[in-house]
Amino acid sequence: MVKSSTTRDKRMKKNNPFVTGVLTLILLCSTAQQGRGQDMTPALPRPDVRMNDIRELDPYKSVPDTIAIQLSFPETFRQTKPNIIVDNNQVLKPIMERLHRLRSGSSEDILRIVHIGDSHVRGHIFPHAVKIKLSEAFGAVSYTDMGVNGATCLTFTHPDRIEAIAELKPELLILSFGTNESHSKRYNANVHYYQIDELVKLLRSRMPETPILLTTPPGSYESFRKRRRRRTYSVNPRTVTAVNTIRKYGQDRNLAVWDMYNIVGGKDHACTNWWKSGLMRADHIHYIADGYILQGELLFKALINTYNEHVSD
Repeated sequence: MVKSSTTRDKRMKKNNPFVTGVLTLILLCSTAQQGRGQDMTPALPRPDVRMNDIRELDPYKSVPDTIAIQLSFPETFRQTKPNIIVDNNQVLKPIMERLHRLRSGSSEDILRIVHIGDSHVRGHIFPHAVKIKLSEAFGAVSYTDMGVNGATCLTFTHPDRIEAIAELKPELLILSFGTNESHSKRYNANVHYYQIDELVKLLRSRMPETPILLTTPPGSYESFRKRRRRRTYSVNPRTVTAVNTIRKYGQDRNLAVWDMYNIVGGKDHACTNWWKSGLMRADHIHYIADGYILQGELLFKALINTYNEHVSD
């Protein structure tokens, strides 16, 4: 009987509304005490109030790392080679990284390039074509050309010219010589090597950390005129020696080299490729505008090939 009475009392307490209310109130108070250390739940905004201080996020725009470019040689060109820059010591790696940062938008600093050379550079069309393409691909690129008609490497060893280059604070130096050296009947490869070295040492004395890219000449003819005969032209046989000297110097001094001469056909076809395509002037040394534009686009493509390799690693 005692057990039955106890059970009945428990049921009465469980079903008693007053008891249930008291227990609920105690539970709520306990929960409130425990929740004092938590952040307050933010109130929902009124549906009729506009939150003007909230700005929508700018849409994310993905920029591909590599750059696809389409550039082909004229149909008349024969025995061309892959358009690459030889840079076994990754001299251009800092430049490729700067270009990558410009393209991705993580840097707004202007990349400064200075291109020095002979009349091929002096005409402005060749370097300007490179500048236009680089600016289209990367934006903030400053490309300054300094060319002198008839120049050899020695032409730029004058202190005033070295100082003028240094004042531009280039992050990349491009040196384009070789045509005028190879047109000397007394051309000597050892002397040529020494002249390149003298110029590079002077540049290094003022800009020790600046990467240097050497380029080889596009190719040219030499002319002959016998008594009472028309002037005739033949491929300059010394150009290939000058090209090999530039390449050897670059390899010996750990400089990057863009060998345009062999890329466009080398000893057997470079000159005839340019001439048969109608891209050389009548003097068989200089080029019409389209020829120089093609040279600039080829240098740009070579730089992009190096860039694509860099961002793909």
